[in-house]
Amino acid sequence: MLRRLPLLFLSLTLFITGIGRAQDSAQYKWEVSARKTGEGQYELRFRTAGSSGWQLYAPDQELGGIRSVDLVFPDSAIQVIGPFKVIGPVKNFPSPIFDGQMVRVFEGEAEWITTIKINGTVPATLQGTLSTFYGDKEGFNPDLPLAFAVALEGGVETAAIKVAGLDIHNPVTRCGDEGTKDKSLLAIFLLGLLGGLIALVTPCVFPMIPVTVTFFTKKSTDRKKGVTNAVLYGFFILLIYVLITLPFHIAGKAISPEIFNNISTNVWLNLLFFAIFVAFALSFFGLYEIGLPSSLANRADAKSGLGNLGGIFFMATTLAIVSFSCTGPLLGTLLVGVADQGAWPLTVGAAGFGIALGLPFALFAMFPNWLQSLPRSGGWMTDVKVVLGFLELALAVKFLSNADLVKQWGLLKREVFIGLWILIGLLIVLYLAGKVRIAHSSPVKKFSLLRIGFILLFAAITVYLLPGLTNTKWAELRLISGFPPPRSYSLYKIEKKDLFEPIHNDYAGALAKAKAENKPVLIDFTGWACVNCRRMEEKVWPDKTVDSLMRNEFVVVSLYVDERKKLPLAEQTVEKLSNNTEKAIITVGDKWSAFQIENFGATSQPQYAIISPDEKALTLTKYYTPDPAEFIKWLECGLETFRKTGGKGQ
Repeated sequence: MLRRLPLLFLSLTLFITGIGRAQDSAQYKWEVSARKTGEGQYELRFRTAGSSGWQLYAPDQELGGIRSVDLVFPDSAIQVIGPFKVIGPVKNFPSPIFDGQMVRVFEGEAEWITTIKINGTVPATLQGTLSTFYGDKEGFNPDLPLAFAVALEGGVETAAIKVAGLDIHNPVTRCGDEGTKDKSLLAIFLLGLLGGLIALVTPCVFPMIPVTVTFFTKKSTDRKKGVTNAVLYGFFILLIYVLITLPFHIAGKAISPEIFNNISTNVWLNLLFFAIFVAFALSFFGLYEIGLPSSLANRADAKSGLGNLGGIFFMATTLAIVSFSCTGPLLGTLLVGVADQGAWPLTVGAAGFGIALGLPFALFAMFPNWLQSLPRSGGWMTDVKVVLGFLELALAVKFLSNADLVKQWGLLKREVFIGLWILIGLLIVLYLAGKVRIAHSSPVKKFSLLRIGFILLFAAITVYLLPGLTNTKWAELRLISGFPPPRSYSLYKIEKKDLFEPIHNDYAGALAKAKAENKPVLIDFTGWACVNCRRMEEKVWPDKTVDSLMRNEFVVVSLYVDERKKLPLAEQTVEKLSNNTEKAIITVGDKWSAFQIENFGATSQPQYAIISPDEKALTLTKYYTPDPAEFIKWLECGLETFRKTGGKGQ
């Protein structure tokens, strides 16, 4: 299982978002209809024409401890009454798959009928999931779940997500951001470059530099040819890492505009990342090796003997495969860290990573005398891996915290989170000082200036974190703002006067308050797992001018797009978006996510919008703005526009 972690990691995005479109490639195609039979009672019909060559298992069977058909609804107020009624020829036979147990299957058309009872208000649209199994004499396979939505007679219609009069592209005043352009691509590139440089000094890559460079310079007929081949080798390393991000570009266009936001806010995906990063850490500690299948390396190595470009490309591929146990966790950390920002930031980060890995091979081929200045391989590379292992644990804590914040479990309150990071920092210091040993690490015989420097660095970081355990003004830890949970998510009782608290997830209430007080509405699209949202709240909002404007001049409402609390059943629906896709609205976060997409044209957070009480756009929206002065300028522009229009937004 551990050796399959890299493949699992690269396919996570497609899996987690593809489930919503799964029925497009399901083995069986279904038609679903509903008929009212009584007060709050409906008959559901599921019809399929069958699938040639396959057998569909009939409902109400226990097969090896698994239910043959499972009908699930998103709310406990919906109850299934009695077993399925089946229509169509059913075949009964003893199945060799289930040790001769008698099973019932459909080999052609099938129609299943069941009755449901809805307690309370009936929604206009009923949503559910039908899970089935199919197979033949040799196999028993789960079909892709059917996520269905069917209209219910007499159901209560919910308010539309789209606000008819709100045109964010043509506001009264054009102050604000013109688009969702990412302002941090250079920072992401430099982060990727740093990750690649760190990977370069790991035991999987560093010893390959002199060997590979010597191979190119000695095998080539002349020095110019050797340098050219080494440059191509470095370029192909860059190309391989860039190509890794290609599926994210395809997924973002073909599946959903929310795919990248889902990566950062999905609870189960964050828990899975937590487990993967713990596994990465343990591999860096030397408990085992994580790598791609050796057969891939063997095939690539076999083709590396080809002449010209093909052979050089497969040499680069071989390096990428055999070094995966060191580079995989670092690249994975980078990709997960920027996955919520879109496909291009992923590509830019991977490009930085690939350049840092590939460029040294070209440079040392051009200047082979530099090889003599390289430090010798040794125990210091093991130290690099162990320290990286501790850092992977710190990142694992962050992913666990994301899931905890979204679900509001209360497991990792701010002080617990910081305490774990302090413990990890202390362990790094003790390890570098030789007081803690990890498997395969060598005793510290002397303290070089570099080792002393890193001891002081991690000791300083650990000491800096200590005030975060207190309830004082020093607990803000602004240098790492956004990474720990917010101060409001604390073991201490925080006085409300110390923290500005917007209206929480009540847009209608904010509009009513704004009308009563004749103030503009400031909408804050945010998320529990949004790092930049926390940075804004902890670095920009506390500014005296920003705080005064938000408290006194605006009605501020925070809409959490990753809020997992379910909506009342009558408000659960399927919304058809303007891009002709359908979005299931089950949770509070689903509602605000669709609301943001439809009215404000974005899926990223934070996003701020200023509108009038009658829902007219006063300005363009504003995105992550770490400069308080710039944010103040935008707020004052919106406030001035509101006053000029007499509070009508016209």
